[in-house]
Amino acid sequence: MWIMIAGPYRSGSDDPGVWGQNHRELNRAAVAVARLGHVPVIGVNLVLPIVEAAGEDRYDELMTPLSLELAERCDAVLRIGGPSTGADLEVERIRARNLPVFTSISEIPPAR
Repeated sequence: MWIMIAGPYRSGSDDPGVWGQNHRELNRAAVAVARLGHVPVIGVNLVLPIVEAAGEDRYDELMTPLSLELAERCDAVLRIGGPSTGADLEVERIRARNLPVFTSISEIPPAR
């Protein structure tokens, strides 16, 4: 399965240190998903290079819409971390298609 990792990135914080810690947590979860034999997908990892090219002032315009489009192509989602409007929207996209929503790595079955 292609499993989106949904969790906080900025989530109202203006502290780049918090963003970095959140980003590391997303990527750590992605490693665990990959070890189960699935393809981990993180919206932030797709969109941040685009924001860098377009300019930081385009962050809000690009981050959520592109992450949500990416969610449309995934087979499941793993929701991690604390409050995040963007992550909750990603979960809603997956749930609306009646696909699995996992809340811990232990819930994800190994790939066949």
